[in-house]
Amino acid sequence: MVMLADTKLRSQVDSLWDKLWSGGLSNPLDAIEQLSYLIFLKQLDEREQDAERAAKKRGQKFEPLFPNQELRWSYWSQLPGDKAVSIVKEKVFPFLKKLGPKTGSFGEHMATAEFKINKPSLLIEACKAIDEMHISAQNQDVQGDLYEYLLGRLNTAGTNGQFRTPRHIIRMMVQMIGPKAGERIVDPAAGTCGFLVNAWQYLLEMHTDKRDLTYDDEGWPHGLAGSQLTSQEWKLSQSEGFTGYDSDSGMTMLRIGSMNLMLHGLAAPRFHYMDALSKAFNEESRYDVVLANPPFKGAIDASDVNPTLPTKVKKTEILFLHLFLRLLDSGGRGAVIVPEGVLFGSSNAHVEARKKLIEENRLDAVVTMPSGVFRPYAGVSTAILFFTRGARTDRIWFYDMEHDGFSLDDKRQLVLENDVPDVLACWKNRKDSDFISKRSARLDELKKKIAPLKADRLKHHEIIHRLKFEEVVAVDPEKAKTTREKAEAELAELQASIAPLQAEINQLGRQFWVEKKQVVANKYDLSASLYREVDQEHEFFEKPAVTLERLTVLDNRARRIVAELVEFSTSS
Repeated sequence: MVMLADTKLRSQVDSLWDKLWSGGLSNPLDAIEQLSYLIFLKQLDEREQDAERAAKKRGQKFEPLFPNQELRWSYWSQLPGDKAVSIVKEKVFPFLKKLGPKTGSFGEHMATAEFKINKPSLLIEACKAIDEMHISAQNQDVQGDLYEYLLGRLNTAGTNGQFRTPRHIIRMMVQMIGPKAGERIVDPAAGTCGFLVNAWQYLLEMHTDKRDLTYDDEGWPHGLAGSQLTSQEWKLSQSEGFTGYDSDSGMTMLRIGSMNLMLHGLAAPRFHYMDALSKAFNEESRYDVVLANPPFKGAIDASDVNPTLPTKVKKTEILFLHLFLRLLDSGGRGAVIVPEGVLFGSSNAHVEARKKLIEENRLDAVVTMPSGVFRPYAGVSTAILFFTRGARTDRIWFYDMEHDGFSLDDKRQLVLENDVPDVLACWKNRKDSDFISKRSARLDELKKKIAPLKADRLKHHEIIHRLKFEEVVAVDPEKAKTTREKAEAELAELQASIAPLQAEINQLGRQFWVEKKQVVANKYDLSASLYREVDQEHEFFEKPAVTLERLTVLDNRARRIVAELVEFSTSS
């Protein structure tokens, strides 16, 4: 989805971008990175204020993050520009570089970071603009949102297949995979760490007293205390529960991702620079869950591909699929996004990857997504694969999504049509016989209800077709026109009655099971359209005899008119 959908917020970001650009940050990635630092410092201060209030409310001793007040956004952003620049460069940024324990990756990435806003008036303008954005009220992965939006403005997102996953899709995947306390979770192509952040938030949500949770209009949880996690589970989550890798040699992604993890409560981020496909990356059977949306395209260094992967394969999505299986411990689970070509590609590499998934592991589910999910950055059709390493595949659950709650054009605006809740409900109850029988009964009921309406619709098409002909040949064409317009109005009413019934029928048919032997017989093809049963829509076609009869009438009329014209011309 297009993040920063709020037009006012988007306008504010655009304005701030222009100020940074005109203020000397001519390198676009510099502008994005400096903006991220400022937002991080702003949110750190807000988090400190929240922690202060919470400690006071509970009567507990407050342990400040900032050693002194002048390091806080609320202090230095109110100073004259020259003094603010001096404090940020000489005190705030050195403090920022040392933030977080030595066990995390934050300090590692920040060691070479530079604060490049040297113009005092620009710093104050940027701070005021960020204050006016009320970012804390926007919730959820703000750095990632901004990074995606600004990259979109640059028209560079997606050039290497590295476009960011919409967070409602991430949340759906996380809810379906269901990470558990104590599990080790990895994303080997982490970007801004959206998957890791959402997995951590899901874990907190599942271990927070329901009475303490609130949900916003978009269904995102708040009040995530994680109070029901044991001290051992909390410690494991913070130390080795969440791991990410990214190959951004410019370090921008690594810094933004690390800040994102810290702001969401993972104090010692394990987010490292690494090309996960390279020979240098040798992790194996180490994780319980993999969540990822790896790059779909882009050049790879064939000579540096890890020998445990198919070295002759050039497609990164195939290499990553093999990598995911290598990373998982026996019984580990994966939820990963792949381009739709992975489902049906006929090359040896494609077939072998699917065969490995199905014959050596358990392919739990294939969820196909509409092609507009990654717009405006890419129109590629994608799917989500869910699998369990080392288990046995007997049958595969499919869901053929058609809507994700947003328009499928470049604007990606909110719409009513949304299959995500149904995906989650069907996944949760996919083996519940009562749930399945109720859906089947409802489907039968709808088909019986819609059948006479569709028959009536065909009859109206026949009538309208005849009346259009009669308008041409009738003695009183106006009468035929009036009758035709009445029939068309009735057809529109019929269509309005059919549409909601057909929409529900379509949705009820989007989930289905496919036996392994069917897939094997089709060379492991995982295209949903190959297996989904869809009722054939009957279209109206005039009977050939009627068409020939009407052609004869028209031909006779034409001959008569020609004869009359010839007679007229000779008589004059």
